[in-house]
Amino acid sequence: MAPNKPIQQNIVNTLEENYMPYAMSVIVSRAIPEIDGFKPSHRKLLYTMYKMGLLTGNRTKSANVVGQTMKLNPHGDMAIYETMVRMTRGHNALLHPFIDSKGNFGKQYSKDMQFAAPRYTEVKLEKICEELFRDLDKNTVDFVDNYDGTLKEPTLLPTTFPNILVNANQGIAVGMASNMCSFNLKEVCEATIQFIQDENVAIENYLIAPDLASGGQLIYNAKEILNIYRTGRGGFKLRAKYRYDKENSCIEIYEIPYTTTVEAIIDAIINLVKAGKIKEILDVRDETDLNGLKITLDIRKSADPDSIMNKLFKLTTLQDTFNCNFNILIEGRPRVMGIREILSEWLKFRMGCIKRQLLFDIEQKSKKLHLLLGLEKILLDIDKAIKIIRETEREADVVPNLMDGFGIDQVQAEFIAEIRLRNLNKEYILNRVSEIESLQNEIADLEETYRHDDKIKKIIIKQLKEIAKKYGQPRRTEIIHEDDVEEITKEHLIEDYNLRLFLTEHNYLKKVSLVSLRANPEHKLKDDDRIIQEIETHNKADLLLFSNKHVVYKLKVYEINDCKASQLGEYLTNLLGLDNDEKIIYLVATDNYQGYLLFAFENGKMAKIDLQSYATKTNRKKLANAYSDLSPLVRIFFLEQDVELVAFSSIQKVLIFHTQNINAKTTRDSQGVQVLKGKKGSRMIAVKTLDEVNFTDLDYYRTKNIPAVGCYLKDEDKEERQANLFEI
Repeated sequence: MAPNKPIQQNIVNTLEENYMPYAMSVIVSRAIPEIDGFKPSHRKLLYTMYKMGLLTGNRTKSANVVGQTMKLNPHGDMAIYETMVRMTRGHNALLHPFIDSKGNFGKQYSKDMQFAAPRYTEVKLEKICEELFRDLDKNTVDFVDNYDGTLKEPTLLPTTFPNILVNANQGIAVGMASNMCSFNLKEVCEATIQFIQDENVAIENYLIAPDLASGGQLIYNAKEILNIYRTGRGGFKLRAKYRYDKENSCIEIYEIPYTTTVEAIIDAIINLVKAGKIKEILDVRDETDLNGLKITLDIRKSADPDSIMNKLFKLTTLQDTFNCNFNILIEGRPRVMGIREILSEWLKFRMGCIKRQLLFDIEQKSKKLHLLLGLEKILLDIDKAIKIIRETEREADVVPNLMDGFGIDQVQAEFIAEIRLRNLNKEYILNRVSEIESLQNEIADLEETYRHDDKIKKIIIKQLKEIAKKYGQPRRTEIIHEDDVEEITKEHLIEDYNLRLFLTEHNYLKKVSLVSLRANPEHKLKDDDRIIQEIETHNKADLLLFSNKHVVYKLKVYEINDCKASQLGEYLTNLLGLDNDEKIIYLVATDNYQGYLLFAFENGKMAKIDLQSYATKTNRKKLANAYSDLSPLVRIFFLEQDVELVAFSSIQKVLIFHTQNINAKTTRDSQGVQVLKGKKGSRMIAVKTLDEVNFTDLDYYRTKNIPAVGCYLKDEDKEERQANLFEI
């Protein structure tokens, strides 16, 4: 038997006939919410509960509701139950839950906390659902057949408040998605009222920011929030709330961002601790109980809890972003809208509902009025009505005879014919007829309201005020302004510790922690190399490296690799990209750029430069003209405060002077001021601190004023160690 040949199909036709109907079904009938704030699955479930009478009375088993809902929703009992779970008070996913629940429904903030089976749990509708179904029986919305044509269900619910903004909703369709954040009910109602009164109102003045059921803190960035309000797209940052228990040395996290789970946070923290990125955390536990969520972190007593949390905000979902996508179905078409457009569409929808309700009431009252007007006519002659009925031989002729006898239509005659014999008295008829005037006034008022949109808007405003007062609650998500939040940078994640830096003559730099140095203090150097500078600092300090080419290089100390004293260290020519004949001659480590640099030159001049002159707003790694190049450099000093120094000339003149007599400059390559005067072609060959000399009489060399020539070195001060300085 020959194998079947593959059937060739046109891909465009296949997509149009098979894929597109599926995609449209998912978009329109499943994943994207409509202007009432519900997807079809939500609406079918809530409507079923409403028809079951669960707005009042006791709770019923969830399994009962699921079974009844399957008459409208054929997608399976578990899919229906999962939809129910998310809308319950017990699940904590919505700011204003629609279902009052009893039993275990899991938690929105936990992926491992499973909900109980529907045979164990019980549900009824929350009180706020009255606002979802108000006047539903007055033709406020369209009804359609269910999937098998045996029942009717509403296409939308006539929500009396913008529920689409009050409860979070997420859906993934085909080629598009929707992600609605929730807002505080009071703020939504107030913003809607203001919008109804003035469409150009600044909505952000009333709808302050999103409000999530999980609480936490929202980092308020006005530009981001306004962009979301305007376009319906964008993101805002949420972070967890925590408290520090000093007595037990632990951090308790009790509210987390809506977008994450307890398990994701704990797993991330464990991985960070294992990787050695956070060493201050000793243990992490999930202590969630009946009182609510709680993640406990045991930390070292010496640790800073705020610093630890800053690291965790950066490295875990304890700080996360909620990405908004306000994609809503409007008359069967998906539209991404800003807040103003959403309120406009909701107002149009709500006004339509109220107009339909008004028409329904007008129609019902008009029918009643019509009957009473007929009844009024028999008031003139009750005996005649009784005589007509008594003298009519056939029952079928009673209504036509009444119509002819009183000049009324068939509906009125049917109504009169159905009146019981005991009610055919003057008192009964007078009481009924007395309603005519009030009915006529009510109908006139309803017609007047129907014709004027302003009156309908007043009804909506009144309802919104009532809802805000009845169901409004304080914000759960605290707003903190971006300016009040410490920016979490890479530096927050760097471990800080004390260390020493060693600079060698051959351009090697060693960064050795004090702990390592105590364990192994023996230095390894190249054969003809030597240490020319040693400074103590810490890992987060700024480091300035001055070269013999009048350039300063800037690094963070943590950018240099740690090493042991027994290693050669970093070769600065490679690390900094130095020229072949360029060497680093001096190091300065600082946190705040306080202090001065003193540059001593051969011509006897010294420049005292404020260290702030080397601070830059940008992360520049190299600054030219770091110091003057008009005379060869003798030595550099870093001065945190003014001191006395000793200057030596090539003709053995010595001068002790105080640096406070040298005025500070802000220009980095300043020539400075004359300190040691030249004589007979002499030059300054060295500058020392008082600790580096051993003079018998310091006052002999001191001067109060500069510049000065200095005094000749005394014979008793001409020791070997003193003479060595002239070899520099």
